[in-house]
Amino acid sequence: MHTREPSAPPPAVGASVTRSLALTLLLALLAVPALASVPSSYAAERARFVNEMVERHGFERGAIAQLMGGARYQQSIVDAMNRPYEGKPWRVYRELFITPERITRGRRFMGEHAALLQQAEVAYGVPAEIITAIIGIETNYGETLGEHRVIDALSTLGFAYPRRAAFFRKELESFLLLAREEQLEPERVRGSYAGAVGKPQFIPSSYRAYAVDFDRDGRRDLWSSDADVIGSVAAYLAQHGWRRGQPIASPARVDGAAARGVALGGKRPLEPNARVGDLLAAGVDVADADDPETRAALIKLDGEGPEYWVTYPNFYAITRYNHSNLYALAAYQLSQAIAAEPTRGGD
Repeated sequence: MHTREPSAPPPAVGASVTRSLALTLLLALLAVPALASVPSSYAAERARFVNEMVERHGFERGAIAQLMGGARYQQSIVDAMNRPYEGKPWRVYRELFITPERITRGRRFMGEHAALLQQAEVAYGVPAEIITAIIGIETNYGETLGEHRVIDALSTLGFAYPRRAAFFRKELESFLLLAREEQLEPERVRGSYAGAVGKPQFIPSSYRAYAVDFDRDGRRDLWSSDADVIGSVAAYLAQHGWRRGQPIASPARVDGAAARGVALGGKRPLEPNARVGDLLAAGVDVADADDPETRAALIKLDGEGPEYWVTYPNFYAITRYNHSNLYALAAYQLSQAIAAEPTRGGD
């Protein structure tokens, strides 16, 4: 909401009218207490952004100013950014996503979209269960697409979240370009508190760069076209280093002084710059160890106790989707559960 100082009454207006104007202004301010929480820099940053969109991308000034004038600062979005799921310990994070309900729905999703998933696997090399698991973690197979207006989320974070303002400002720019390219109504698009959209929850820059028109209807629709959703997840992973037919992760055991001199990752992704042979030589017991030349990394997570995993380039590719080892391991384990034969009495 724009606010401005009321113009001074002309000299002929009496004191009673002046008091009435003052009272009206006071009541208006009381009616919108949320304005008090808007950071002082927000309006100036928004105006600067409007100028940038006009100068860089040829947006019509009146239209973009009106659109951005309707964007609302949301303190709840800042609060959500300060308590991400990935801040939780692995033993808690895992239970949020690997649930009987999500496994059952994943198997149903794979059955309903078997042909599309097979086409994507042939085209990009990414297994059907991995594609399915990522969609399951992101939006519970399209059920939860996000409740925030994307323009509010990205404006809030781009103009009033200093720690990552530059990143989200670029995402806001990408979002408006995406809306223009894909003929979206930007004020109506909803997504996550971080501005991710559609069934696979692509941030706008990723949507523009990696989404594919897998059903070949002339649009890249990550809301209504399951073909585009499935193809885009697979294409994204392929573009970020997925290796067809290669492993993802193996459980490991590290005893005593083993693994000395080996880089040890935690929640944050660790690029697989070691070799399986190096880990074995350092005393790491790697389950299902195959080719000693395979690139690998060793990570340690806080499960019920210390939990070690050897991760491979395909695991690292999943962390390019969400920069967290917790996320990648949850996606991997959910994919395994979905692909496993149901137990007796199960779905």
